[in-house]
Amino acid sequence: MLGSLSEADDALQEAWLRVDRADTGEVENLGGWLTTVVARVCLNMLRARGNRREDPLDGFDGRGSDPVPERGSVHAAGAGADPEQEALMADSVGLALLVVLDTLAPAERLAFVLHDMFAVPFDQIAPMIEKTPAATRQLASRARRRVKGGSPLPAADLTRQRRVVDAFLAATRGGDFDALVTLLHPDVVLRADRWVVPSPEPIVVSGARTVAEGAMAAMQRARSTGPALVNGAVGLAMAPLGRLFLVLRFTMADDLITAIEVIAEPDRLRDLDLGVLDEDEWTNSGGR
Repeated sequence: MLGSLSEADDALQEAWLRVDRADTGEVENLGGWLTTVVARVCLNMLRARGNRREDPLDGFDGRGSDPVPERGSVHAAGAGADPEQEALMADSVGLALLVVLDTLAPAERLAFVLHDMFAVPFDQIAPMIEKTPAATRQLASRARRRVKGGSPLPAADLTRQRRVVDAFLAATRGGDFDALVTLLHPDVVLRADRWVVPSPEPIVVSGARTVAEGAMAAMQRARSTGPALVNGAVGLAMAPLGRLFLVLRFTMADDLITAIEVIAEPDRLRDLDLGVLDEDEWTNSGGR
């Protein structure tokens, strides 16, 4: 729901305090009642996060060479967060899913997560967000479309792109320089906007070995990077602690990467259409 283990801990502590002060003797469905309490706490936290989205982070101006990920986020890196555990959580939930969920309005996020991921009926979710069941269903449907994204490409083309992008990520994470070079066209060109590194102008580098060397330099960051649907094609999203920091878009020919565009400028990131590649990353047996 929150995309952060430390924020989830805060939500549970707040919910426990509310439960401790309440008279639960007359509660017939304690599980449902607790779900409602926790959901409302999470909803308030999501709304507060949105209101403070533009607050700067201490010690980070958005241009450092080793930036913390949550530009404008209320959940500052190091503020009670365990990077190792947060990374494991992102892997288990799906990094692309966390990124897309972060673009949803709080009520959309709550409706989608509770219904599509935990099979909570709409008539139970509706009172939590003060909507009718029909309106809640519409919110979840709208969120579902955002999560799934869309692509004009045939499934076979997406599968081929995914295979190359997965290999690129695996080689980068594993530090396998030779394997990375084999994925790149000899004349590959990489373009990175000025937010990626502290540079007054965008950076352009070319050549398979030069581009591969740059990728190797970012090996540690590749750990918080995962595949995502980016404007209808397979790309990579870097999102430490589940907060989108940059995106890699690829151009391919004959299963070789001919161009890479690295996007970190906030306005450009907001304009991207991001989606989850594998539907089974977020649906459950409850279905829709």
